Amino acid sequence: MDVVSDAISAVRVGRPSSDRVRDGGRWCARLAPYEGAGFHIVLRGDCWLLPDGGEPVALGAGDAVLLPHGTGHVIADAPADAETVARAVPFARWADGSLPRPPRPAPRARDAETARDAETAREAGTAREVEMLCGKYRLDRRHTHPLLAELPPLVHLPARDGAHPELRAAIGLLEGELDERRPGASLALPSLLDLLFVYMIRSWTAESTTGTWPAALGDPATAAALRALHSDPAAPWTIDRLAAEAGVSRPTLARRFTTLVGRPPMAYLTWWRLTRAAALLRSTEAPLATVARHVGYASPYALSHAFRREFGTTPGRYRDATVTPG
Repeated sequence: MDVVSDAISAVRVGRPSSDRVRDGGRWCARLAPYEGAGFHIVLRGDCWLLPDGGEPVALGAGDAVLLPHGTGHVIADAPADAETVARAVPFARWADGSLPRPPRPAPRARDAETARDAETAREAGTAREVEMLCGKYRLDRRHTHPLLAELPPLVHLPARDGAHPELRAAIGLLEGELDERRPGASLALPSLLDLLFVYMIRSWTAESTTGTWPAALGDPATAAALRALHSDPAAPWTIDRLAAEAGVSRPTLARRFTTLVGRPPMAYLTWWRLTRAAALLRSTEAPLATVARHVGYASPYALSHAFRREFGTTPGRYRDATVTPG
């Protein structure tokens, strides 16, 4: 596998969920903080997203938003003041369309012109309905890969001509599955939602100019070393072999890898092997000897010793304490 795929698979649990919602009046809905990642795709119309503790974000048709740390937030037809936000209805009750809409949100001063335009449109009967795809991914954050930990609270991927073609294609496929419920949709839909998650993270790594991990994946030597380690973590890697794989000298690889990733190559390999072991213990019933071989340890004893040193518990106790959602 590769870094992004492994980073996601190490924390993903269960199946993603999604709702397709439509509204056209005055509305304001709250999503509480969530132990996972949330997303919104605006299919038609426009709306506002107000993250807890953050600035309002205007969303238009085609925009995608990822909240990778499950940040609580409000989505609404227009900017809203604190009082209106406090009265926002729970998302699940709003999405089923059975609730009366809250009073008109009061705009903040700097959003007054936008809000007045929206109000004028409503009074004239020209306000557009908004249609969105909203969903969540369940994540076990106990052993989050640093690439995911580095993601900002909100990743906004606005629709722009020629930008994120893979993401746009995935959104189009998702919309088709939601519309028609074709045979096999129960398998296709969660698979497309997983693909959407990958594409949103990939888009962030391609565009970010400040993150450590986008820089690591953009450095040829470091990226080559990471690909090698993630493609076969159980291999008998040494720093010399890894440097040869990356096409640089041992000191060069050690310096660049440590600077960009935050730990030396072999320390990263040890951490990743144990993280993979934790994921296997959580999601499978494989014997400890099988898990040990899969992640590059010669014996269950060697894995247990390293696992306890890293996580403060034995593999058996970790497995017993872990409940894997169905």
